Amino acid sequence: MPVLTDKTVIMDSEGIRRALTRISHEIVERNKGVDNIVIVGIRTRGVPIAERIAANIEHIEGKKPPVGVLDITLYRDDLSSLSYQPIVHQTELPVNITGKTTIVLVDDVLYTGRT
Repeated sequence: MPVLTDKTVIMDSEGIRRALTRISHEIVERNKGVDNIVIVGIRTRGVPIAERIAANIEHIEGKKPPVGVLDITLYRDDLSSLSYQPIVHQTELPVNITGKTTIVLVDDVLYTGRT
């Protein structure tokens, strides 16, 4: 019978909420508003985090920045171990990013830093 070990909890839900709120405030403050910001979540789990940051910014500023989705499947260093024929999804950017001063890339990776 396998031995089960507890995983280390880095942040609970309240800690994550506070961190995303701080990040959202920093984005607004450093860019003096939201007019030239695009939030881009890296598929798959970076997307809901990007949406939460954009919602926080909307709560702070009254205006939600556009949120896009970036698929980095073909650029992964572990591509060969994922699958013989990986599924590549479409990148979705809701606005033209030309002239935007800030593109915030959002991912869920905390430890490996692979992205």
